[in-house]
Amino acid sequence: MAQDAHTTQDHPQNRQDARQQVISVRDLRKEFRGTRAVDGVSFDVRPGRVTGFLGPNGAGKTTTLRMILGLIRPTGGSALLWGSPYAGLTAPTRRIGVGLDGGAFVGPRTGRGHLRCYAPAAGCGPERVDRLLADVGLSDAADRPVAGYSTGMKQRLSLASALLGDPELLVLDEPANGLDPEGMLWLREFLRDFAASGRTVLLSSHLLGEMEQTVDDVLLMHHGRLLSSGPLDGLLEPGERLESAFLRLTRAGNGVRA
Repeated sequence: MAQDAHTTQDHPQNRQDARQQVISVRDLRKEFRGTRAVDGVSFDVRPGRVTGFLGPNGAGKTTTLRMILGLIRPTGGSALLWGSPYAGLTAPTRRIGVGLDGGAFVGPRTGRGHLRCYAPAAGCGPERVDRLLADVGLSDAADRPVAGYSTGMKQRLSLASALLGDPELLVLDEPANGLDPEGMLWLREFLRDFAASGRTVLLSSHLLGEMEQTVDDVLLMHHGRLLSSGPLDGLLEPGERLESAFLRLTRAGNGVRA
């Protein structure tokens, strides 16, 4: 029998276990008009790690992230952050920085204007806005309309938006899209430094080769199901690359490997 979306998250033992993880997902499912987009996904995201939520476009990654963040109601299962659903967190916009779909921008607004628009909700002032613009390499473009930004520049601005509240957790959806090789290297170093400070990153991507150089832990998704969950070095066979491991697991169809 399918469980109600809130059943598993209300068990005290589940909540106690989940508090030891930044994110704890159990048997998460989502159906759209009879089609199961996410099919019984379970995983944990540990603190101080960069976790890559990886797989081809349409694998169910974005839908899963939206359920974790309370933007979509699950058909079943649970998604907890520090032992609570997103709606139960105190000041979630300051604990969690979110970058989904490359960000939502008003074309005529400048990069600086965009950040200042969201700064009050994150509890920060103009000084932090200026600092973040410098951190993401947009100081020189800060007063230009976002409509004239390249895709890579918009990705940087989206990341700056996610960082406004100085969060403990970053949740990013395809943050590497549109970045040139220099931008890829910058993003990799930024995320690894962020995690090295004791904070946590969960990012989705279809760029398995690039993410192999970025992440500590891997969640591999395919057709709404989790193929593998665990440290990157425990997934790869000797001499194997992440793209080859993904093909191996999809062909084997052998479920979750912890």
